[in-house]
Amino acid sequence: MRLLVTGAAGMLGRDVVAAAEGAGHEVIGLARRDLDISDPDAVRAAVAEGRPDAVVNCAAWTDVDGAEEHEAVATRVNGTGAGHVAAAAPYVVHVSSDYVFEGSATLPYEEDDPTGPAGAYGRSKLAGEILVTAAGDHAVVRSAWLFGVHGSNFVATMLRLAEDREEVKVVADQFGCPTFTGHLASALVEIAERRLTGVLHVAGGGSCSWHELAQATFDEAGADCRAVPVTTAEFPRPAPRPAWSVLRSTRPDAPALPPWREGLSAYLRSEVLQ
Repeated sequence: MRLLVTGAAGMLGRDVVAAAEGAGHEVIGLARRDLDISDPDAVRAAVAEGRPDAVVNCAAWTDVDGAEEHEAVATRVNGTGAGHVAAAAPYVVHVSSDYVFEGSATLPYEEDDPTGPAGAYGRSKLAGEILVTAAGDHAVVRSAWLFGVHGSNFVATMLRLAEDREEVKVVADQFGCPTFTGHLASALVEIAERRLTGVLHVAGGGSCSWHELAQATFDEAGADCRAVPVTTAEFPRPAPRPAWSVLRSTRPDAPALPPWREGLSAYLRSEVLQ
């Protein structure tokens, strides 16, 4: 398969390129500097030149807090840009987010549950889902709480803070599915290979709070640091964070990722090798 990956220099995109090459596919990786997906002419030209069998769209505005102030810019990438990719590609696997949900549920969100983002970032991602779906038979893959070796992320931040602190305050009333990009990347390639369509939830197995993830990180890494639980109210941010971001798939054809603790262990092993 000839696969084009947008956002190929990002945390997830780099892992997707590696996973696709490892699976024996021919890969065209385009970073932001190579392709601005908000430019429809550039997208059409890149797809026409590359002639891919499928595209994995990892290009995204990921600054959740920044989206509150720059929603139009975020939507130009996460919404309109995603639509440009889907319209030009013969088939696209588009990466979306748990933020499309309002975040007040008590049971895991499934693919058919109503969306209702609470903030600008979530609205921009939902706009992308709508445009990708309207473009035809494509896959929209929602995931959550990504961490990987090729970009800044929560786990890396905890490891850095643990270097010179005995304790770190971490929010304990937000819950989600920590997802290692190395595991997610392989699943995205599999979805492209199988040419699945519709919405799929693909995230690390199980769930935990940010506080639990932080403490697990310290324990796994052997760091002499303790995670101190605090509430969301004690740790305000410009953008609203969903209290509940736990995803579950009801689709028997959706790839199932390993438990999040296995993803954490794989991440820490990968960090050592960098």
